[in-house]
Amino acid sequence: MEEYLSVGKIINTHGVRGEMRVLPLTSDISRFDYLKLVWVEENGKMVRYFVEKARYSKQYVLIKLRGIDDMDRAYELKDHFLKVDRKNARPLDEDEYFIVDLIDCEVYENNILLGKVTDVLQAGGNDCYVVNGLLYGEILIPAVSSVVCEIDIENKKISVLLPEGLVDKK
Repeated sequence: MEEYLSVGKIINTHGVRGEMRVLPLTSDISRFDYLKLVWVEENGKMVRYFVEKARYSKQYVLIKLRGIDDMDRAYELKDHFLKVDRKNARPLDEDEYFIVDLIDCEVYENNILLGKVTDVLQAGGNDCYVVNGLLYGEILIPAVSSVVCEIDIENKKISVLLPEGLVDKK
C-alpha cells in the first residue's frame, strides 16, 4: 500500500508571499481546516512542510507552507502533490476506501477476471470504477452495493455482480 496519500495538487502560485493555489483531491475538503503537516516529493525525496494557513477560494484551497515565502519558491512546487502519511489520513467510514488503494485491484465476477481498476471517476451520486481487461476491454462499474459485492484491499481483489446490459456477454 502507498505510504502517502495525495490530498491536493499545487496548480499555481497565489500572490507574492509564497501562497499556492491547490486543487483538492479529497472527498472531504474541510480536512484542510485542520491540516498541520504535508509532504511534497521533491527531487525523489519526500519533504515535510508545516501548514501555516489554509483558506478557500472558489473550488481551490489557498495554502501557505512554512519555508515557502515568495512566489518563485512557490512556483517551484507547481504541479507537485500535497500528501499526508497514511497514519495522519482522514479516518474512513465503513465501506469507504482510498482511491489509491483501489487502483490495480483485480475485478472478478463469478471468479472470472474482468480486469484491473485503472481509475475511479467521482461524479454525482456514486463513484464509478474504470476497469480494463481482455474480456470486455474498458468497462465502467458503478460503485454501489448492488453491484460491488466485496472489496478486499489487502489482496487487491474486488468481487462484483454486473447489472444486466452493462456488458455484451457472449
